[in-house]
Amino acid sequence: MKPIVVGIDGSHAGIAAALWAVDEAIGRGTSLRLVSVIKLRHPSPGDYARDLEHAEKALREARSALEAAGKPVGIETDIPRGPAGPMLVEASRDAGMVCVGSVGIGRYASAILGSAAAALAEKAHCPVAVLRTGAEQPPPDIDWVVVRMTDEPGNDAVVEWAAWEARLRRSPMLVLGGRPEELTEHADGAFEDRVRDWRQRHPEVRVYPVTTRDAIADFLGANDERVQLAVISGPEAAQLARLIGPHGHPLFRHPECSVLVVRA
Repeated sequence: MKPIVVGIDGSHAGIAAALWAVDEAIGRGTSLRLVSVIKLRHPSPGDYARDLEHAEKALREARSALEAAGKPVGIETDIPRGPAGPMLVEASRDAGMVCVGSVGIGRYASAILGSAAAALAEKAHCPVAVLRTGAEQPPPDIDWVVVRMTDEPGNDAVVEWAAWEARLRRSPMLVLGGRPEELTEHADGAFEDRVRDWRQRHPEVRVYPVTTRDAIADFLGANDERVQLAVISGPEAAQLARLIGPHGHPLFRHPECSVLVVRA
């Protein structure tokens, strides 16, 4: 299994992403690779030294947080030079997953959900987890992993990733049914058959189907279910900004929802 890559930039979001990724790495029997990107060109040796010092400090702090968690996992670090987005996309070529915090993966965490995160979700060569951090609410009794089950090519892989995360996070799975443009307000027989077949193959996962026309972003916008992770396909990556949204924005009803974009 290829390592789990985590974007580190000195922010709390980066450290939280690394802590989330620990269970992923342990569960898959692999290691963590912490990546802190610095600029390719610097106007002066002093600016380069400051940039490098910041990256090294960020990696030390992330490693310390991981070691304090007390979970056995191998850790390696890297400081590539270039734009954050393209550098993480390049790192994804040799990664089992790339994890980034929802607040900034650029220099000094300056963006809320910047172009680097969007580019990574759209262009990465492996699954990408964009993780919410800093939720002040206590852990809920039910904290769903949500996914859409359709007959689209590649959907089985998306559902399998959602099931893996549900098992790993010990959470129930909320499965939305069918392509939005094809469903009626009534239960779709083919969808129910797929759910039934999936339950037989994976009885260890608690699955709760919902027949709906809505894509995940629309469904979450209209419902109050507590969701910790939305699992979407590569073609659905355009929903990322709607699912994550500005950190702490009062119009976003699911401030704890992270997103996993599944790419082959």
